[in-house]
Amino acid sequence: MKTHNGLFEQIITFDALYRAYRRARKGKRKSWPCLNFERDLEGNLIQLQNELIWGQYRTGGYRSFQVSEPKVRTITALTEFRDRVVQHALMELLEPLWERSFIAHSYACRDGKGAHAGADYAQAMMRDCLRRHGSLYALKADVRKYFPSVEHAALKRLIRRKISDKRILQLLDNIIDSYSEPSTPGRGIPIGNLTSQLMANVYLDALDQHVKCRLREKWYCRYMDDFIVLHPDKRHLQALRLDIEAWLDRNLSLELNHKTVIFPIATTHGRGLDFLGYHLWPHKRRLRKASLKRFKRRVRRLQRQYANRTIGFPDIHQQLSSWIAHARHGEAIPAISKYLKDRPFRREDHD
Repeated sequence: MKTHNGLFEQIITFDALYRAYRRARKGKRKSWPCLNFERDLEGNLIQLQNELIWGQYRTGGYRSFQVSEPKVRTITALTEFRDRVVQHALMELLEPLWERSFIAHSYACRDGKGAHAGADYAQAMMRDCLRRHGSLYALKADVRKYFPSVEHAALKRLIRRKISDKRILQLLDNIIDSYSEPSTPGRGIPIGNLTSQLMANVYLDALDQHVKCRLREKWYCRYMDDFIVLHPDKRHLQALRLDIEAWLDRNLSLELNHKTVIFPIATTHGRGLDFLGYHLWPHKRRLRKASLKRFKRRVRRLQRQYANRTIGFPDIHQQLSSWIAHARHGEAIPAISKYLKDRPFRREDHD
């Protein structure tokens, strides 16, 4: 595999750091860390540039908080805005290098991919398998506690297969080592880090290559730590599951979630594939009931905030538009329209 050198000089120019700052501030313009950084923007960028050049830069601290959508989980995020700038500079440089070697059908955190494209491809795989063989089984799996389980040493080895620039490797090692799970030192990448999106894909790209290139599975698709494999023969998938479990344990120190299952997919009625927020069949899809319930909870929360005058209609539109686009792909717009019509947003004075 070709490795890349001579990269460090590309991220330490003032222009590169300024571009990274512009990207890092999106959605953060009103946050105190961003405002504080902007008080002396040029001076802070020059200070950051000098620290990088002289090898003095160190990733700062983290804070943790819980989110409830789409499920309850803990997010660990950087406290210093300057660290976001460095990570954006790295991502601008490194993402295109790995993008060239990722398989086509890994859909998370990649330009031009995403959940809708992943669901489209999953259905295309179903139709192709059925057309060729007349029967259809799915291995649906996800990695147990993926982000907390990523082993630092294994991640660094995988990165070194692509990157040989010592200064970039030093910077990446610093980011990786800046965080560990409290109960398992040397493991874990924080979900809130921008670089964690790329590192998570790099880590499981090794699995993608094993399944697609070595085992030559035709119908395989992954979205972050969730993946599916389709095949007309149930016994083939049972053997494949054992192979994948052994390979993950041996190479990445990971294991599959106990919810991993193998089952037949119905063609029209009956059990479909629960994947990426949809129930999928070869020729139709439906939004999951759990997703619709989450939408209703979100609407009720926004209605309370609107009634209390803490948000306005632009905020409501921003928070709901992406979800409604997701629902449109699952034939749920009539149900959503009726729900919103029956429960309009109101304030006591009708402003």
